[in-house]
Amino acid sequence: MIVTKVESCTKTKFKVDLDGAFAFVLYKGELSKFGLQEGAEIPEETVEKIRNEVILKRAKLRAMHLLEDMDRTEAALREKLRQGLYPSDIVDAAVAYVKSFGYLNDERYAENFVRSRQGTKSRQEIRAALMQKGLTSEQISRAFEACSDCGETDGEAAAVRNILRKKRFDPETADEAGLQKIYAYLGRKGFRYDTVRQVIQNYNMDA
Repeated sequence: MIVTKVESCTKTKFKVDLDGAFAFVLYKGELSKFGLQEGAEIPEETVEKIRNEVILKRAKLRAMHLLEDMDRTEAALREKLRQGLYPSDIVDAAVAYVKSFGYLNDERYAENFVRSRQGTKSRQEIRAALMQKGLTSEQISRAFEACSDCGETDGEAAAVRNILRKKRFDPETADEAGLQKIYAYLGRKGFRYDTVRQVIQNYNMDA
């Protein structure tokens, strides 16, 4: 294989193209160690050694670090690794590695996400947020089912009550315009009319 390009992407890291296609990113010292310079011919055994002993090892450590930093979905982890310019097959291997230890679990992530937000967000808002994180509609629905111990309606009602408290909104003293405004606000956030109506009709600011 021929090194067709060595291009700086930071002060210490360089993108390496082999036979006209992007191969991997290496540090300056690694370029010297493996004799990588433009125009040089590199044996396939050396390329595989770099991929397995340097790039794959680095990707695994990076994946572990990203999950230690915060829980993530598989899609989010893959995106972070792609941003680090790891080749797609290396990304696949790094993801499989962390999954084998149970560090990456979309079902668990979705359930934890739903439970932590049931009392503050509408079902629609939670679903939209999880979709943005790369989860499927089926995964999200299963998460809601798994977290139904407090009841879907109860969770949304609690979220509505929390919002009303934060806004210091008292339905008993509000005029018609104020009521219409709060209904519209909660509707835009995805809360169902029936849930909002029941909370407002039975609302107690001191509760």
